[in-house]
Amino acid sequence: MRRILLVCSLVLGGVLVHGPAAAAVTRVDSLPELQAALDAAKAGDRIELADGSYQASGAITIRRSGTTSAPITVTAANVGKAEIRGSTGFAFSGGVHDVVLAGFGLRHGGSLSVPASAHHLQITRNTVQLSGDGNWLTVNGNDVQIDHNTFQNRGSAGVFLQISGPDEDVAKRSWIHHNYFYNHTFGGANGGESIRLGYSHKQSYSAKAVVEHNLFEKADGDSEAISVKASDNVVRYNTIRDSRGFIVLRHGNRTTVEGNLLYGASGIRFHGNDHRIINNYVAATAGRGIVFGSGSEADSGPDSKEHDRPDRVTVAFNTVLGTSAVIDSDGGEFKPKDCVLANNILVGRSGKLVDMVGGATVRYEGNIAWGAEAGMPADGHRAVDPKLVTDSAGLSRLAAGSPAVDTAAGSYPYLTADFDPHPRTGKLDVGADEFGGTVARKPLTKADVGPAAP
Repeated sequence: MRRILLVCSLVLGGVLVHGPAAAAVTRVDSLPELQAALDAAKAGDRIELADGSYQASGAITIRRSGTTSAPITVTAANVGKAEIRGSTGFAFSGGVHDVVLAGFGLRHGGSLSVPASAHHLQITRNTVQLSGDGNWLTVNGNDVQIDHNTFQNRGSAGVFLQISGPDEDVAKRSWIHHNYFYNHTFGGANGGESIRLGYSHKQSYSAKAVVEHNLFEKADGDSEAISVKASDNVVRYNTIRDSRGFIVLRHGNRTTVEGNLLYGASGIRFHGNDHRIINNYVAATAGRGIVFGSGSEADSGPDSKEHDRPDRVTVAFNTVLGTSAVIDSDGGEFKPKDCVLANNILVGRSGKLVDMVGGATVRYEGNIAWGAEAGMPADGHRAVDPKLVTDSAGLSRLAAGSPAVDTAAGSYPYLTADFDPHPRTGKLDVGADEFGGTVARKPLTKADVGPAAP
């Protein structure tokens, strides 16, 4: 074990003074040395594990905490080149905070969990492919950042990433970004999500999580790639392709789903109240694009696992391209109530573009429908060619002279940007794209996410 003090220099009374800083880099090449360094770590220290494959027979426990300005960093010396195998891996002690866990290949059994009393942790640039059952990473503590990781190659039930929390609440302010979720092949009907945010019995709690700039490919373990079961979240700027999993607001209220790029069999489905589904680009070539979910009850109680009908949900300024019913609704005794479908571009080839269940109360305004029967009241849409052109990234955008330009209906003051995003100013355009601007959105690729991404 090598411990290298970080030396600082400062000027006192015109004299240059040298002295050791509190922080140090400790380099280790065995798990016993790693545990010893962890047990002695101070705020600002960096502990590096040498390249190699390590067999863990017991937990590698992180008990020491850093500070906001000087976190403790526990990292592979080279990203991806220190692998933890064996029966278990890292464990966070209760109450630990301001720690960064970075750069490891996690190939062990069991799982990784953040306790409810832990907080302000960052789990970054790891490749997670565990051999254990259950959820691979569970977050119970507040203010945890999960970024630039790869979660991959799972064929069993259980989710890659579970945001949970203490029994009486949900974890707060999770920030999940620039991760790569790949190849969940569980063939069961339920229980193979890439991300599950909350649980049904936590639906009324405010998580205030942000899930953004993540890439999902072959998210086939469940019909829900991102399953939201808590309130007051933001799901934005993610790319889902080659997957059967949808973004699903399964339980909870007041979540914004914005600016996501969804392809093929994927789409957006929602239950619950007061959501905003805005600025999304859905190329639903395999079926439904945006789905108003079924309702088996009017308003879910705090412990209900039933399907809450959608109430006061706004679906606006989306571009949805598909074959038949690009906007659809499921059945159920309780129909969507007081919802809005406004200023969307809907393009299909057959059937009805909007196939809303009878008895639903939806206000339609400003939509453009093209290629098939609209399925909307005459005063809620225009049957005109939106004049879309395909850009170099394969996205259908507005062309000059499009009837979508400057023709949005109603007032939506929270719509300040489009899906690129670049600002929406003046009279708004219909659909996810505001004509013009200097920002050109591209679908995420593996180069944009995961451990090696910028």
